[in-house]
Amino acid sequence: MKKRVISAIVALIICIPLLIIGGYPFYIGVSILSVIGYYEIINLRERERKIPLVIKILGIITYLLIVLDNVVKSNMFLIDYKVLALNVFVLMLPIIFFDRKKYNVNDALYMIGSSIFLGITFNFLMIFRNIDINYLIYILLVTIMTDTFAHFFGTKIGKYKLCPKVSPNKTIEGSIGGAIFGTFIPSVFYLTVFGGNVLVIVLITLLLSIVAQCGDLVFSSIKREYDVKDFGKIMPGHGGVLDRFDSLLFSILIFSIIISYL
Repeated sequence: MKKRVISAIVALIICIPLLIIGGYPFYIGVSILSVIGYYEIINLRERERKIPLVIKILGIITYLLIVLDNVVKSNMFLIDYKVLALNVFVLMLPIIFFDRKKYNVNDALYMIGSSIFLGITFNFLMIFRNIDINYLIYILLVTIMTDTFAHFFGTKIGKYKLCPKVSPNKTIEGSIGGAIFGTFIPSVFYLTVFGGNVLVIVLITLLLSIVAQCGDLVFSSIKREYDVKDFGKIMPGHGGVLDRFDSLLFSILIFSIIISYL
């Protein structure tokens, strides 16, 4: 527990100033985190067999093009189709040159899917900071409050398993508790800062809280598929970047759709 608390404090000391400052320091910080997350997802695949170094280098380069596309002072959720096409081309073409035991179509599709999903979500994270820091704080509150109170209620009163085949420790009671506080606290913040229709904001926040929990379960399913406890070890007691960002990434995707109607 002590190790977990210390690593969380260190992460906050690093991340909060970057969030406040924004601009290039924030872009650089998020880009570094995104590359670590991309490495973690590739590292899972390499538990089956090593991916050729040249493929990983090409993957990271084209992945970063997605992450950084249109982020400088932009307030639009737009990814240039050309950077997506380049990523697909660069990662798919090598299957005709490599032995199938070293790199095949399944590897290519795995890396392309990972590149597009992680690339778009980390890109949108930076766009939200450009639009208004309070939007990003709101999404962070949804995921943090949901995770925190789901864990609290799950350990204190949890009895009925939520999804035992994917994540045996998660309970229905924890999920409900996380959804309640993951809706109430962020809704109060949003209404205080932006205003709006109370019922609409509460329903949107509840949806994001549920989505955050779904994201957690999806990433838990990925880890179970590869029989690992954590994606990485960059944060002692917490795991890797994707262990901390799993809920946030899904919430960002959905909120980027919702915000266009607010």
